[in-house]
Amino acid sequence: MKYPFNEVEQKWRKNWDDNKSFKTNFTDLEKKLYTLVMFIYPSGAKLHCGHWYNYGPTDSWARFKKLQGHNVFEPMGYDAFGLPAENYAIKTGIHPYDSTMTNIKDIREQLKTMGCMYDWDSELMTCVPEYYKWNQWLFLQLYKKGLAYRKNAPVNWCPSCQTVLANEQVQTDGTCERCDTLVNKKNLTQWFFKITEYADELLDGLEKIEWPEKTKLMQKNWIGKSSGAEIEFDIVGHDKKIKVFTTRPDTLYGVTYVVLAPELDLVQEVTTDEYKKGVEDYIESVKSLSEIERTSTTKEKTGVHTGAFAINPVNGEKVPILIADYALASYGTGCVMAVPGHDIRDFEFAKKFELPIRKVILEDGKTAEEELTEAFTEVGTMINSDIFNGERSDAGKEKITKYLNDKNVGRQTINYRLRDWLISRQRYWGTPIPVVYCDSCGEVTVPEDQLPVELPYEVNFSHDGGSPLATNEEFVNCKCPKCGGDAKRDVDTMDTFVDSSWYYLRYMNPKFSDGMFDKDLGDNWTPVDMYVGGAEHATMHLLYARFVHKFLRDIGMVNSDEPFQKLIHQGTITNAGAKMSKSKGNVVNPDEFIKDVGADVFRMYLMFMGPYELGGDWSDKGIVGVDRFVQRIYQMIKNHEGISKTNPAENTYDIGSLSEEEKNVYRKVNQSLSKIAVEIEHFRFNTAVAVLMELLNELTKNLSGCRKDLKTYALERITVMLSPLAPHLGEEAWSLLGKDTSLNESPVWFEVDEKALTVDEVTIVVQIMGKVRAKFEMPLDSDEAAVRETAMSNPNVLSHIEGKTIVKEIYVKNKIYNIVAK
Repeated sequence: MKYPFNEVEQKWRKNWDDNKSFKTNFTDLEKKLYTLVMFIYPSGAKLHCGHWYNYGPTDSWARFKKLQGHNVFEPMGYDAFGLPAENYAIKTGIHPYDSTMTNIKDIREQLKTMGCMYDWDSELMTCVPEYYKWNQWLFLQLYKKGLAYRKNAPVNWCPSCQTVLANEQVQTDGTCERCDTLVNKKNLTQWFFKITEYADELLDGLEKIEWPEKTKLMQKNWIGKSSGAEIEFDIVGHDKKIKVFTTRPDTLYGVTYVVLAPELDLVQEVTTDEYKKGVEDYIESVKSLSEIERTSTTKEKTGVHTGAFAINPVNGEKVPILIADYALASYGTGCVMAVPGHDIRDFEFAKKFELPIRKVILEDGKTAEEELTEAFTEVGTMINSDIFNGERSDAGKEKITKYLNDKNVGRQTINYRLRDWLISRQRYWGTPIPVVYCDSCGEVTVPEDQLPVELPYEVNFSHDGGSPLATNEEFVNCKCPKCGGDAKRDVDTMDTFVDSSWYYLRYMNPKFSDGMFDKDLGDNWTPVDMYVGGAEHATMHLLYARFVHKFLRDIGMVNSDEPFQKLIHQGTITNAGAKMSKSKGNVVNPDEFIKDVGADVFRMYLMFMGPYELGGDWSDKGIVGVDRFVQRIYQMIKNHEGISKTNPAENTYDIGSLSEEEKNVYRKVNQSLSKIAVEIEHFRFNTAVAVLMELLNELTKNLSGCRKDLKTYALERITVMLSPLAPHLGEEAWSLLGKDTSLNESPVWFEVDEKALTVDEVTIVVQIMGKVRAKFEMPLDSDEAAVRETAMSNPNVLSHIEGKTIVKEIYVKNKIYNIVAK
């Protein structure tokens, strides 16, 4: 009989729903386990097989842990605000709220079809006032602590999306992560969260969490902590000073020019009339360049003179001030002391612009007179450095810094690459910023008792670069909470990464109205024990969530330091080598396959494609093999219907009392139990499926020769091993065997009989002159004399050494008996 997957899957989903099988008991903390996948963005597309690849295997891991006796909490929700829904509204006229709600309804049904163990009572979505009210509350708490502030700054502007992007949302080629349009710079007054206040803690915390090393390294590099000195250069004819940050104060005597970032206000102040036109033209020319392009080591170096000069504080030398695109206002002070003799970029720049190159660090084995053909950047001996001549340059860093500090023209300092989190977005579909602007009172936050500031439905979705909320006068015009006079609301919305920075805390009680989340549940159930999602979030969501969690800890909201204790990244499923996306028209719809072979087969096939962290290119060629495996295992169980009741199994068996066929089955079952537990635990689902396939082959070959209660033993165990990987079939098989309660009601994971893992016989291979001439079984650890005796009585061995002289005999214990004969 063919496996009736449609009937079986519907039956068990109804059973789980009716019995609330996945409802979590939050009071049982003894073996609590919080498992979470990054929640889904309900854009215009439904779930594709990439979503399945994220959610299905993670659910299999969660089911495995439940079978082992853990109290598993596995929720699901919707990261429902964001740009795609708004762009869809511009294109089709369908309001983001309407399209998002429709998509959530469709996706919820798809998720249920998957058969995941989600606690649907904990479902949440970020686009409703009862959720985003707490984004606004979080903003107010950050504001009170001085960690939310507004300033005019050069920001990343996407001309296609017509909105600001955080640095993390600009791809390495300088394009927008959403639409691949080249991003440029624009000066705007924006809101920022002061994530830099937590830079050191964000670095230190990486040592306490079980995350992929590559992801931790990405965060370390993004934070970019570096120790060095801040040094002040006077400007000839001006009262202002240039402050530079350098990690190489030991090269200060080698400075031959200073570079300013083109966007600094100081540039306009110091540029002489003669050079003004050239400077203005240059500033305009670099506006369209991304930070990545500007700092590229392969890009041709460009820059112009300002006509101004700076004074080197250690030797009083006058050096020219230039502007160049490789100096960034967002890094350090935006000013660079150029030492072409000992910095590769400065060397290339000096060569192009015929600026002096001075050697102040002598390479070991070289002479001071030898001309530099390239920048020397390693440790050497300081020369041409006045009182520091003869010092080793690594020690010289500290000595020069002390000298500068004593002269009050420099000091030791630490610099970070990390910038504050820019959260303002000139879009509609997001959380309104809870601030109003009053002519009398200025910037005023909305009081907590007036939250939420609700998002109005009626707006004009235009692509004019302004915020759509500005088109709703009823929303914009309001009363000042402070003086009661006329005021105007902030018309930007928050970056949607604010929504996802704390959502994991609200899942335990998403309807909680007395606070951001239920603190008692948050304290008991976080950090999340297992978090699964894409590596592309390393320097965005995963960094922002860590920052927000630490801030919430500091205001007494949580009792832990980190949001996610363990992190796993799934690979990407591509189609013909390209990432699946609706815009590319290459999305593989799982619904068609589920209709043909069922959700369990589709889930197992995705897991069988390859290592989970690598993903792979989509092909449906192998799905037939997985379907065949499911049909075979179902038929085997069906052929033994009720056997658990009629012939109950023992917990363990004495191997010595078993026949050869029974030994083979008993050993293979226990070997499989041992191996599959390790493989699922470490998210190696492809090898877990392979273990089951091997076991099924063994049972097909030898089960018929086993006594009935041993058949029960084997079938119950293969069913339990199958259950996390194919949950509907696992429940059906368990029921067919004669079990009265489902595996979800009464979870079980069988113990391994360690004695069955011990082999008592081994196969010895006899080789004569490198060729196999015989094989025979021997007791484990047999001595050489016993093996030789058996080998020399073998007719085939005797026929191949007859008439020859044995030169050498080599015995490799438990494996090979090698004979060299002439």
